[in-house]
Amino acid sequence: MCHVIVTCRSMLWTLLSIVVAFAELIAFMSADWLIGKAKSRGGGGGGGGGGEPDARSGGPAEPPHPTLGIYARCIRNPGVQQVQRETLCGPYAESFGEIASGFWQATAIFLAVGIFILCTVALVSVFTMCVQSIMKKSIFNVCGLLQGIAGLFLILGLILYPAGWGCQKAVGYCGPYASAYKPGDCSLGWAFYTAIGGTVLTFICAVFSAQAEIATSSDKVQEEIEEGKNLICLL
Repeated sequence: MCHVIVTCRSMLWTLLSIVVAFAELIAFMSADWLIGKAKSRGGGGGGGGGGEPDARSGGPAEPPHPTLGIYARCIRNPGVQQVQRETLCGPYAESFGEIASGFWQATAIFLAVGIFILCTVALVSVFTMCVQSIMKKSIFNVCGLLQGIAGLFLILGLILYPAGWGCQKAVGYCGPYASAYKPGDCSLGWAFYTAIGGTVLTFICAVFSAQAEIATSSDKVQEEIEEGKNLICLL
């Protein structure tokens, strides 16, 4: 008979697992890994006419900053296309081989593997309320092990990513002083920090899975099961 077991620790682990998977996926797909210098349309010629006036400050509005991700980028709208947005975002690489750097290709592989594992664990974690073990193995322990492995893949990807800052694509955004592990004139975007934070949370989830296992197999849970209850909710 299926027993639905919900505890604070198991529910918190499930929610964290889902949040981590989504955070890493959004960061991977984002173009905001490197933020370049703002460039006014048509170059920097002539006095202070570089931008349209800002309604709030009264001065010229600062042009948007171009951003560069692992396989995507955002640039200022050159005005060729009839689009009202100031920036145009999309993938600059139409195939895996067109990714700007071999290091970024390796980063994409490692991050994709890690995110796939995290998404699988997030999906499985939803069903841990009903099924706590498979083939006499605790699902929490197996998922925790998988999260630890995913975290290692994410670390490898994040270590290799800055090594690609010297590629031609990054130099075009970050200036001639950009090189491996030196972003030049660029700054790091929110996607990079989100990926780092998600990696830290991945290892926290891996450790916390043991607490979720303890909570769902405690003596109180066993007492509730012996009393014939199918829905068990414990703090």
